[in-house]
Amino acid sequence: MLTTTTKVLEPGELDDALAVLDRDPVANAFVAARVQVAGLDPWRLGGEMWGWYENGRLESLCYAGANLVPICATPDAVRAFAERARRQGRRCSSIVGPAAPTAELWSLLEPAWGPAREVRAHQPLMVTSRPATEVAADPYVRRIRKDEMDVIMPACVAMFTEEVGISPLAGDGGLLYQARVAELVGAGRSFARIEDGKVVFKAEIGAATLRACQIQGVWVAPEYRGKGLSETGMAAVLRYALADVAPIVSLYVNDFNTAARAAYRRVGFEEVGAFMSVLF
Repeated sequence: MLTTTTKVLEPGELDDALAVLDRDPVANAFVAARVQVAGLDPWRLGGEMWGWYENGRLESLCYAGANLVPICATPDAVRAFAERARRQGRRCSSIVGPAAPTAELWSLLEPAWGPAREVRAHQPLMVTSRPATEVAADPYVRRIRKDEMDVIMPACVAMFTEEVGISPLAGDGGLLYQARVAELVGAGRSFARIEDGKVVFKAEIGAATLRACQIQGVWVAPEYRGKGLSETGMAAVLRYALADVAPIVSLYVNDFNTAARAAYRRVGFEEVGAFMSVLF
């Protein structure tokens, strides 16, 4: 007889959690990177890690922090996670994850949590393990130094506002967002091309494990768009990522952003799946 249960993981279950995350190191890179650094203590992790167990064995996870993220979630696990989230009430600013389980999770939560501010139902997940030879890396793209926070921050705010639709400075005045940008700069995972003291291209390696990393925050200053900077800039960041961070590099992109998808393909990425995001 099959017995199932759902509960918050305890710190001593770290190895079991990492084993689940390791089933799909590309799709799970964001959460895996956090868990590897912070463990499962909710204060350090920035949220709870829920587990779905079958006959006492951990089969699926759901990260419940600023984002709600289903991980290797079976249909039964999704239903259990949705029920727990519904009882707890919405504490996250988004639901994001592989498209199929995220869509099912949202269908169960929408009656209680809806309407969403925006639903991005299909965001292609793209990966590569080697850069294309056709696109030369921009030699002026480099790591941002710690003393350049005042240079990179306006570009990060502009990117976030354009991408998400709200300013990261809202609410707490941007303290959490600035801390996140500083964390990436300090880790050597923030890259940009700067001309006359202004960022014209930027991107970050937002999540990194030994097996995979994820590029995010790709942005070109509006007056420089259409000049190929996104391709040459991404080629440069991709080379840094493969040389210094992980053997597989991923990103996900909005399906309606056909120009970006084409640019990423030219740099060497290929589509292998899809994410979904529900924004509140």
